[in-house]
Amino acid sequence: MTDPEVSVLLHCAAWRGLLESRVQVELSERYNRQTDDAVEHHIEEVWRERVSREPWLFNGAKFRLHSFCFTSFKLTSSSCCTSPKHLPCTHSCEVHRVEDQEDKLPNCQRREGLWGSGDAAQKSLDLRHGTESVEGVIHQSVGTLDQASSHSSKNTDDPENGPLLTLRLGLTCYKDYLGTNWSCRVAGLRQRGEAEFNDPMVMLSQPLGVGAILCTNDGQVVMIRRSQRVAEAGGLLDIPGGHPEPKAVCESLGQAGCEEISMVMMQRRPEAVVSELFASVCAEIRDEVNVPLSCLGQPVLMGVALNHTSSERPSAEFYVSCSLTSEDVRQLYWKGGAEAHESTDIIFLSRAEVLQLDRSRPLWSELCPSAKGAVLLYQTVKPDGD
Repeated sequence: MTDPEVSVLLHCAAWRGLLESRVQVELSERYNRQTDDAVEHHIEEVWRERVSREPWLFNGAKFRLHSFCFTSFKLTSSSCCTSPKHLPCTHSCEVHRVEDQEDKLPNCQRREGLWGSGDAAQKSLDLRHGTESVEGVIHQSVGTLDQASSHSSKNTDDPENGPLLTLRLGLTCYKDYLGTNWSCRVAGLRQRGEAEFNDPMVMLSQPLGVGAILCTNDGQVVMIRRSQRVAEAGGLLDIPGGHPEPKAVCESLGQAGCEEISMVMMQRRPEAVVSELFASVCAEIRDEVNVPLSCLGQPVLMGVALNHTSSERPSAEFYVSCSLTSEDVRQLYWKGGAEAHESTDIIFLSRAEVLQLDRSRPLWSELCPSAKGAVLLYQTVKPDGD
């Protein structure tokens, strides 16, 4: 299936998704966007104009996705990409082409679950939010996760238990995102990036978002209708989501109250960044849908999708199980969470409906790009079974 608004950058179908212990990050200023004085001047102009119209906007640091690499020692160098554009599936809208990824993996890795635990995510949630203890909260997900509980929960160099995916991250911010990905000059920035650096994304902000396919214990997938007052895709159906926050990582490492984000500090503790990546999607579910953390399973990374309406902005999409019924979730939603103002309604789709959803269905046109990307990854990875 093709859709001009979205494509899949990477998927984790070989393992039916990856838990936190199977993911690592590499942080470096080398992974920040390229820029010059003229670009910075344009970004400042865009920001001033935008804030004059929407004075409630505020800037904040975000992680920038530069590239990724599958890190299993058995993979050949051809399986490791230096830039998203070099992957066979990078900017294709055809999800079936992404399956070429699996052919590069050893048979043993294709058929094993290779799961780990989410202990670090629990600590990150506890430090980040403080209002709800998560000790013992992140439950083991149903289905394939139950079958994988015997796997080690340690992040080690052992190829059977250690990381399989490395995300290469720099830093960016919301202001830079508006001034590059959303700028009227984005086509020129992409052309310059291609001509000067052989990478059309190198001058763009590319903040990494997160989103969740949230599935209730009666087999319903949760979607919310975005408010008309939000900055993007107002009125469309979406999944719970947001961004991992560098500020939250620095605060968890003892840098509370400091406005400047320390790349050096995060480089010393990259596992804290991974924890924030996985914890942030649970926090977004709690804040947008009002589901307690104690009712959520461990987030399972399905892959990364690209939003073409914002110049291929990346979003890490997760599967998260919920121990509540759809009716329980509905009642909690209408009680209102911390970010209830961002949506106006909640909709439930059966798992079968989501697996069959495509451009031929009228509902597809109601989905915002982030929801489309998550649905495509859910259909590809099938983290909760066949």
